[in-house]
Amino acid sequence: MPDHNARTLPHLGRRAVLKAAAGAAATTLPGLNTAVWAAGSDKPEKEEVRIGFIPLTDCASVVMASVLGFDKKYGIKIVPTKEASWAGVRDKLVNGELDMAHVLYGLVYGVHLGVGGPKKDMAVLMTLNNNGQAITLSKKLADKGAVDGASLAKLMAADKRDYTFAQTFPTGTHAMWLYYWLATYGINPMKDAKVITVPPPQMVANMRVGNMDGYCVGEPWGHRAIADGIGITAVTTQDIWKDHPEKVLGATGDFVKKHPNTARAVIMAVLDASRWIDAGLQNKNKMAETVADKAYVNTSVDVINQRILGRYQNGLGKTWDDPNYMKFFNDGAVSFPYLSDGMWFLTQHKRWGLLKEHPDYLAVAQQVNQIALYKEAASALKVSVPASPMRSSKLIDGVVWDGKNAKAYADGFAVKV
Repeated sequence: MPDHNARTLPHLGRRAVLKAAAGAAATTLPGLNTAVWAAGSDKPEKEEVRIGFIPLTDCASVVMASVLGFDKKYGIKIVPTKEASWAGVRDKLVNGELDMAHVLYGLVYGVHLGVGGPKKDMAVLMTLNNNGQAITLSKKLADKGAVDGASLAKLMAADKRDYTFAQTFPTGTHAMWLYYWLATYGINPMKDAKVITVPPPQMVANMRVGNMDGYCVGEPWGHRAIADGIGITAVTTQDIWKDHPEKVLGATGDFVKKHPNTARAVIMAVLDASRWIDAGLQNKNKMAETVADKAYVNTSVDVINQRILGRYQNGLGKTWDDPNYMKFFNDGAVSFPYLSDGMWFLTQHKRWGLLKEHPDYLAVAQQVNQIALYKEAASALKVSVPASPMRSSKLIDGVVWDGKNAKAYADGFAVKV
């Protein structure tokens, strides 16, 4: 397979880079300065970019890039299009109805390897957010004492029946957080439970009618279950993996090859929006008001803005301030498409039998994650880039992931398929 990162992109003149950086720095409000990156050979090949999103809080940077006009600065128009399910996002990306999408990290990798759908070369342009998902258990389970992983395992061992848990897409992030968490407490998601796929906006309604015992999904659908009195937060995903990768800006490999300037322009617009969201309380509140609208997430503002500000409650009377709430920028640390992040999803796909053989973990990540393109956009905006495309993290079970020996890591879990 070709290494798409290695291809040469139109050379960025120093003047163009400085001009873009100056424009970005000068533009605090949309419309004040439309200093555009797009001049000469850097002009976007496609000016209108359809970006799919699912109604979740973490679609915010794509939405705000459009609403605040950050896209105009770079000679593009982002058209956010609301989608009903991750399978729908996948299909529309693959058939070209969507140019890009706010999408699950593991979905992109699954399509690239032909797992969970058609096989097509895919691209991760940047990471959109870290943290901010949760695992919800039903009120009925909580009333029986299952309020966290250990007490859930105890109840499932004592009260034998079929337990059903929902995730949002078979190769996606929520499936992997759910499986990892259950397995940490000795519950094998492939043997000890029934796992179903439910689109994020339908989770709460399905729990309300008793279709599942628990689910993993992005906000605001964790907090919404608490607000509606039907579920409790058993664990946040940042407690499973602090600053974990979550949604990405995804596209097909073909789209990026044909439209490198467009891809770079979108990265820059979304980086601007991400930086704007994380800049302060006022911006976060404005973002919550915007994405709560019917056109986007379609929920009440208070269901979104509490957890965006790190104000958590578990539905059982416990409240806390979480420093590891959903982050969109974090001085560029969020946005960089680490190779090790992509590789981690592949290790879990192998662990749970979605991949039959070990792939070449690093080679696949190098094909998918568009690091060269991201670095060009980041340097134009003076956004810091980490020294290494690998990072090290310790997960909830105490196991460290650093991308160094992916095969041994994938094979090393006691609980697997």
